[in-house]
Amino acid sequence: MDKFRMIFQFFQSNQESFMNGICGIMALASTQMYSAFDFNCPCLPHYNLAYGLGILLLPPFILFLLGFVLNNNISMLAEEWRRPQGQRGKDPAVLRYMFCSMAQRAMIAPAVWVSVTLLDGKCITCAFCTSVPVETLGNASHPYLSKEEIQRVLARIPCKEIYNGQQLIANEVAVRYLRCISQALGWCFVLLMTTLAFLVRSLRPCFSQAAFLKSRYWSHYIDIERKLFDETCAEHARSFAKVCIQQFFEGMSTDLVAARCHLPRKVPADAGEAAEKLLGITDQGTMNMALKSWHRCKPPLHLHPPALSNGNGWAGEGQPPTHPSVPRRETAAYYSWV
Repeated sequence: MDKFRMIFQFFQSNQESFMNGICGIMALASTQMYSAFDFNCPCLPHYNLAYGLGILLLPPFILFLLGFVLNNNISMLAEEWRRPQGQRGKDPAVLRYMFCSMAQRAMIAPAVWVSVTLLDGKCITCAFCTSVPVETLGNASHPYLSKEEIQRVLARIPCKEIYNGQQLIANEVAVRYLRCISQALGWCFVLLMTTLAFLVRSLRPCFSQAAFLKSRYWSHYIDIERKLFDETCAEHARSFAKVCIQQFFEGMSTDLVAARCHLPRKVPADAGEAAEKLLGITDQGTMNMALKSWHRCKPPLHLHPPALSNGNGWAGEGQPPTHPSVPRRETAAYYSWV
């Protein structure tokens, strides 16, 4: 349990670790889905290709979209892309980094599905069983079968229980031939994906490390800023609701006192604290205006610290005085009424 707790805490440490854990879980889920999937080839000439390629390509596409859906940054990317310019510019490099990061993680589960499917060989056997070279592997000079009948017989190769073309080509020979081709394609696909991942991870810092760090930093900043804004809005909503409820009960107690129902009144201790958290926003229209202003014109990413004065000058961005200030002499006058 301690190991699982440590792994769970690592996944929750930051956004990237969390998404890596989600992608790993999806990759394991894709293998379990394929192992639990009941593959039934239709064994018909006009349907084998569609069924085999559909099982090979359609689930990876669904898993790819699911990887985008489960990624929390997709809504943040869409919001950052569609928001008005306002007081803060939009950096295309940051948007590209966020999209590429999500796409790389979303591709893990589809790549695992395609690899497992090709290494298993059932889809390729079903899809291309009618393309088996009968001239090389079997008896192409069968005198009683036309070309259409040969295609119909070859389409039954994946269905061993109904295959009746042993005189044309042995079922074991055709299945082994197609499975070897499928496994070769599977290992080539795994090698290609591994090589691409290695090149992306190793060569990217060699060319644009500074731009990569800048894009990664501001991507993390946008994520943290959004979380803090949501937390601030939630805290304001809680304080707003608390003050509204307190005012409601105070009004009810006032009405009861006016109706000669003397009830003890106790001022809540946290009423002032809740009112301070409202930051002057005390009605629905002002809050809506603040939310629209945050979306339309976010504050620029430039902090202006207040200028601080010391004994010799000014510690700020303003120009310090050229000469030290001369202390003023203060005199006191006393008047007496005698």
